[in-house]
Parts: sequence; structure tokens; C-alpha cells
Amino acid sequence: MQTELKNLNVLSLAYMGDAVWEQFVRERVILSLPNANHADYLHKLGVKYVNAKAQAKAVKAMLDLGIFTEEEALLIKRARNHKTATKAKNADAITYKWATAFETIIGSLYLQKEEKRLLEVMEKALELLTAEK
Repeated sequence: MQTELKNLNVLSLAYMGDAVWEQFVRERVILSLPNANHADYLHKLGVKYVNAKAQAKAVKAMLDLGIFTEEEALLIKRARNHKTATKAKNADAITYKWATAFETIIGSLYLQKEEKRLLEVMEKALELLTAEK
């Protein structure tokens, strides 16, 4: 990991990761339903994956499966343990911290321009979440 990124605040990485994950999910939803023409319907499908509960489930499952490198796992732990003044709208504090950790790893991989690894991680997260539904 580049030194500059190692020193970035985890909330900055999570901010980026949130946008990247949402775009990824929206793209997958649109491509899976090319004839869908109602944004509200597409939004309802996407929100199943772009929420704190889903993101927390994904990152925990991926940690359990050993998908993350040691360095990635350390970043996830750092993000999960980061103190924040922000309060989650639709999740308890612990779920919110796990979701922040998920977004942090996504943001980190994106900013490092690790496109292949980023896609690998996001595809696996989506696969795990879709298998649950």
C-alpha cells in the first residue's frame, strides 16, 4: 500500500468506497435488467446491497473465508475500531462500524488503482450477498 494511502483517515477511504461500491452495484443491477425503465425499481434492487447490514455481512463473511490479505485485514480492523462521531441512520453502531470497514477496503483498493483486486473483492461480496437472498 502506498505510504500516502496508509496515512489517510479511514473515513476518507470509506467515503470513497461508498461511492465505488454503489456505482458497482448500480451497474450490476442495470446490466442484469437491461429493459427495466423505472429508477425506483432499480433503486429498490440496489439498496439490498448498498446498506450497512449487507456491507457488514459481506466483510465479515469474507474475513471468515480468508479472502483478504494480511494487510487488507489490518486495514479492515483499523477501520472497524475507528472512533466516529457519526451516527448510523438505519443500523446499530456495531453494524455501522463493520460497514465502514467494508467501504474502507473498497476505497483503499480503488485509490491504489488495484482494479483487478478491487473487482475481485466486490464480485465476491456481491456473490455472497446474492447467495443469501
